[in-house]
Amino acid sequence: MPGVPLHLPAALHAALWQHARTHPHHEVVGALGGLLRGETWCVHTLYPLPNIAPDPAREYLADPTYLLRALKAMRAEGLDLVGLYHSHPRGPDHPSRTDTRLAAYDVPYLIADLSGGRLRAYLLPEAHEVALHVTDGPE
Repeated sequence: MPGVPLHLPAALHAALWQHARTHPHHEVVGALGGLLRGETWCVHTLYPLPNIAPDPAREYLADPTYLLRALKAMRAEGLDLVGLYHSHPRGPDHPSRTDTRLAAYDVPYLIADLSGGRLRAYLLPEAHEVALHVTDGPE
């Protein structure tokens, strides 16, 4: 769904950046719960997840136990997985080779580039950019 935009409420945008800035030297990771409404991914909730990668300064690996808990919580709330996010402490704002190689879900992957202050979204592994819109509230 390369042409489908993702709407992220401003409060969740701020929470994502807060999570990333709390660990400025390590990649952080999290899941986004929401709904696909017509032609738009709509984010309703954010689930920060522990990064258990062997080298968290250069890569991320969401703890599968916590990811499963987040997916179950989404289901209980009537939501779906509509995105995953992680940070790149030293940039860039686009997917690394590792990001594309390890992509496992057919949802947008958001990358928070701490060095440049940019947040961008992609469908992986193709690296198609997804339009990201920060909104005033839930859609």
